[in-house]
Amino acid sequence: MARTSGPETRDKLIRAGEEVFAAQGVHGAQLRDIVRLAGQSNPSAVQYHFGSRAGLLDAVMAERQSRTEKVLTAELARADDNGLRGLLRALVTAEATELRTERGRRCLRISTQLSHESGVRTRTPHPTLDGTVYWDLISRVEECLASQLPEPVRLERLDLALTLVGAAMADRAGQYLAGATPLTDEDLFLADLVETTTALLRAPVPRREP
Repeated sequence: MARTSGPETRDKLIRAGEEVFAAQGVHGAQLRDIVRLAGQSNPSAVQYHFGSRAGLLDAVMAERQSRTEKVLTAELARADDNGLRGLLRALVTAEATELRTERGRRCLRISTQLSHESGVRTRTPHPTLDGTVYWDLISRVEECLASQLPEPVRLERLDLALTLVGAAMADRAGQYLAGATPLTDEDLFLADLVETTTALLRAPVPRREP
């Protein structure tokens, strides 16, 4: 009988969660499939280790965030450009490291489904983002736009830009997982994503029709 306690079991459940959440979606994933894939015989293994389905999902995202945080910290430390484009380049570079592994690609497929839960629009970070370098970067990006955009437009557009980055990364990850050949090489893809996101954020506020 498989154990349902200890750090090894917890790690197995997280890895199984990554695979099932990516394949079935965060709302469609079946806990029994995660438990079975993790090699556990106790159907309550997820509840035992994480309290709930949401707890497991948070654990999956926390591990993914931990990996990219390390890269993002290093990118920001050595960045020559601390303006809007430089900050977005650091973000895209850090996120792109998840494209290097199958595990990371799955996590990108998961995190794009949760982009609306980040808390950007209300400035209330999701618990997995609170106190992170990622959240600090979001604040710095907003500061770059403070003199150009009114607050409601600024927050809405920032949330949209981050959603765009996440969706683009998830789409690329999906192509890699499927063995498909993307239209552009990765360097061009990442550079274009930085420029596209920069342009989106810097676009002038449209005039209201009288």
